[in-house]
Amino acid sequence: MQSSNGRSHDGGDGPERSGELHQDQGPAFVEAPRAVRYEDPWYDALASGWGEPGTAGTPGAEVPAARRERRDREDGALAAAQVYLEVQRSAAFQEVRSRYRRFVGPAVAGFFLWYVGYVVTATAAPGFMARPVVGAVNVALLAGLGQFLSTFLLTWAYARHARLRRDRAALELRWDTQELTRGARGGAL
Repeated sequence: MQSSNGRSHDGGDGPERSGELHQDQGPAFVEAPRAVRYEDPWYDALASGWGEPGTAGTPGAEVPAARRERRDREDGALAAAQVYLEVQRSAAFQEVRSRYRRFVGPAVAGFFLWYVGYVVTATAAPGFMARPVVGAVNVALLAGLGQFLSTFLLTWAYARHARLRRDRAALELRWDTQELTRGARGGAL
């Protein structure tokens, strides 16, 4: 089998397999070994200057600066992580979290019991659920509509609680955290 450049593509033991010089290509063409590892230029150095005339050897000179910048960024990230840990341990953050838990815990428990009660009653007492209340409206229909109504009421209560009890303190924590993080990273986000 022949390719478009005249070389054979069959699985033979010719110079294509052994890495020897190709006779038809001259001494400048040598097959690369199979275990060649290419370094990623985007990881070690900045992309500017790559492939431009006269800069073939300069990416190696840029590598230490790029690594130094990466180390500085990592140090800034560690300092920022310390800021977040300090904020998490602060009394203001703990107060916001406890206000959240004091509302969400009972709200979730109450809504879950209401939902399970509806499902269990619909399954265990179909006669009760079929009892008419007014005309064609029965207990099951009212309880089902009550599920929707309670969902909307719970959403409203959560939003109101967040607005009145947590949002202001959380916003202050956010601004303080951003200021501390900006200082830890050297003034830049």
